[in-house]
Amino acid sequence: QLLQGQSPWSNLGLSVLVVTATETELHHASKLLFFSTVKVLHSIREVNNDSSVHGLIVQLPLDSVNKIDTEKVTNAVAPEKDVDGLTSINAGKLSRGDLGDCFIPCTPNGCMELIKQTGVSVAGKRAVVVGRSKIVGAPMHDLLLWNHATVTTCHSKTADLASEAEILVTGIGKPEIVKGEWIKEGAVVIDCGINSIADSTKSSGKRVVGDVHYASAKERAAFITPVPGGVGPMTVAMLMQNTVLSAKRFFASHKPGKWNITYTKLNLLKPVPSDIEISRACTPKPIDQLAKEIGLLPDELELYGNTKAKVQLETLKRLQAQPDGKYVVVTGITPTPLGEGKSTTTIGLVQALGAHLKLNVFACVRQPSQGPTFGIKGGAAGGGYSQVIPMEEFNLHLTGDIHAITAANNLVAAAIEARMFHEATQSDKALYNRLVPLSGGQRKFSPIQINRLKKLGIEKTEPTALIEEEISRFARLDIDPDSITWQRVLDTNDRFLRKITVGESPTEKGHTRSCQFDITVASEIMAVLALTTSLEDMRQRLAKMVVATSRSGEPVTAEDLGVSGALTVLMRDAVKPNLMQTLEGTPVFVHAGPFANIAHGNSSILADKIALKLVGPSGFVVTEAGFGADIGMEKFFNIKCRYSGLRPHVVVLVATVRALKMHGGGPTVTAGMPLPKEYVEENLELLEKGCCNMKKQVENASAFGIPVVVAVNAFKTDTDAELDLICNLAKEAGAFNAVRCSHWAEGGTGAVALGEAVQRAAEAPSHFSFLYQTELPIVDKIRIIAQKIYGADDIELLPEAQQKVERYTKQGFGNLPICMAKTHLSLSHDPEKKGVPTGFILPIRDIRASVGAGFLYPLVGSMPTMPGLPTRPCFYDIDLDPVTGQVNGLF
Repeated sequence: QLLQGQSPWSNLGLSVLVVTATETELHHASKLLFFSTVKVLHSIREVNNDSSVHGLIVQLPLDSVNKIDTEKVTNAVAPEKDVDGLTSINAGKLSRGDLGDCFIPCTPNGCMELIKQTGVSVAGKRAVVVGRSKIVGAPMHDLLLWNHATVTTCHSKTADLASEAEILVTGIGKPEIVKGEWIKEGAVVIDCGINSIADSTKSSGKRVVGDVHYASAKERAAFITPVPGGVGPMTVAMLMQNTVLSAKRFFASHKPGKWNITYTKLNLLKPVPSDIEISRACTPKPIDQLAKEIGLLPDELELYGNTKAKVQLETLKRLQAQPDGKYVVVTGITPTPLGEGKSTTTIGLVQALGAHLKLNVFACVRQPSQGPTFGIKGGAAGGGYSQVIPMEEFNLHLTGDIHAITAANNLVAAAIEARMFHEATQSDKALYNRLVPLSGGQRKFSPIQINRLKKLGIEKTEPTALIEEEISRFARLDIDPDSITWQRVLDTNDRFLRKITVGESPTEKGHTRSCQFDITVASEIMAVLALTTSLEDMRQRLAKMVVATSRSGEPVTAEDLGVSGALTVLMRDAVKPNLMQTLEGTPVFVHAGPFANIAHGNSSILADKIALKLVGPSGFVVTEAGFGADIGMEKFFNIKCRYSGLRPHVVVLVATVRALKMHGGGPTVTAGMPLPKEYVEENLELLEKGCCNMKKQVENASAFGIPVVVAVNAFKTDTDAELDLICNLAKEAGAFNAVRCSHWAEGGTGAVALGEAVQRAAEAPSHFSFLYQTELPIVDKIRIIAQKIYGADDIELLPEAQQKVERYTKQGFGNLPICMAKTHLSLSHDPEKKGVPTGFILPIRDIRASVGAGFLYPLVGSMPTMPGLPTRPCFYDIDLDPVTGQVNGLF
């Protein structure tokens, strides 16, 4: 019934894998070195990690020409899938009497079921087990003992097998060794022996008998099992029962709900040590342990060492019926060189919600670029006692996602140059013959070339069928060099790559071109990674990326170049979110890292979606939007939420006393110099002037219909009067609540009040809406953002920007959302204007299209896409201890 799907258990979706082979099969297999111990162990490990299999048995014996270590193979089976009950762990639990926490071997379990069916109570009876094998005898002894029988074990060396047993179980493998006269009158006899003896009446010349002489024993026994047909079917039935039990345990342990998670207790020190010292003082949980605690399955995890792992996208499919948790975005006032601590607040908040308020909670943050890490900004793992750890893993290569983006981006750049070169130096026919080469005497289009033919309206799949005009259209992209928008990238701040000339080698035959490098996180592929919703969606987005325009005005895409499939291959691992943890042991997804001033500045949709499913309806996912609310938060709502379909519940706006004082007209801060007294002494007048920026950003957040909680990130020089002033003014501006926080110095404890405020805000009514409809003309969408978010009087399109508006509208890209590329240091286009500038016209000098990512990005003022190194970069303080291998001075 179970196998035919007719059983009530069939809806559990349970399955069992049997490893079995005949001696002959093993002999042949061993010649291929397939069934060596190593190969078998590898196969068992794969099944152990396969969540779709609930039971695994090893059919013994496994002997072959190449001897297989039976003990090692048997014990390689995961105890929770050992439905045969033969691993040392299950055997040990049985011997200790932990019957509810182990799998009982199938044959002894079947024997107990048969005894139960007789109606004879085991408790208090004298029982004899003949045989001491690991499969039957030893576990049978333990099972009878823990069911309160008085048990004696006999074996082939026992002098006298005659007994007064009221229950007799045999499994010694000796044909008919137990005689009827040895059996007590009225005993229960369970014969587990399988032996063969000669029998001339049988066609095979032999017949199967048990360990008990059945004919004489049945005259004295009250109950006796026949051989064959007695214990054997019960063994199979118990195997099925154990498989059902395994499936039930699996589903019970992976039932969505409250996590069974262990938190790491912080050892808070005063004064607060450096970030790297705090990170090193904390021992992270093994990442596979954390994954198990939050409901991830072993086969959904790809380990990268002990402290980080990638999570498979299939997790989303498994959890698709699970309701989402609450969605929180952390943003800030307009940034200043003094810093607001958004990353620190994000981590402090999740530590408070998880370790202190005992809620399921996930942080989703961006992966930092190595450019700022080694440049002027340093790391981005948070700080103090609110960090992602290990911070050196977080701040450096992580799992290589940014390197994958660099490789993919530069492959596109190389393809553009190569295609222009070959088109300029070959005839149509030569070009076509090389694009569709002979192979085995035939020419054949690749799938990606078939896509290009369809785009051109050529409904042919046979290369020889194209006419000359079709060959020319297919083979020539005819890229206009002046229209190329695709740049090479590097994840290093290098100002001298802002303008370069390529093609200087004599082999390029004079085909030189001026271009530039961008920093990797400015690549459209990074934005694609952050906005994609599946592997298939990523493939489509990569294909749609527009890299240039043809001389006839048609957009040229990565698909036209024939490179989109290769890009997907390069990005196949990068699309999986990276799992790490906070100092207090709460989970963190680190995935994607687009800049917020030149891109949309948010971590990936995929990370958010998986996290929302894992936390469940009562949990929280906290993500961070880059820079101020006018930049990262606006793009979070209008771009990220538009593509994800997710709707946030709360906005957390981070502010600090010292940053608001700068917005109030405080003096300039010089790196490496002591702070002016205005920032370290109470100055309520200066602070109140600067709070205009906070009020404007509260207004910006409220414009989307979401409750706003202001988090005042407190420093030791702040006074109570200053902190209270900010909180009061924030509430007056329309914030749902405003609370002071000390998570940098106290970890999650210092953000408990913030966590409680966020909980309350998440239950408050909200009416989310986008700022604009994408169907509006491009210029109107830009104007809405400039006027409603930045406070501009109007916008001014310079000639190049006006040309792009016309081009993109004509090419069908006018309905894309807008991603403003603007300075993050001011609400205006002038980074020197702090507070809330008014009376300005926002200049739009150019507009570019990230069609694959799915937005247009107007360039406001001068916005370099390749940062430079300062006079004294952060790398001066970074070194490696050659003895311990530890990174010193980071970050």
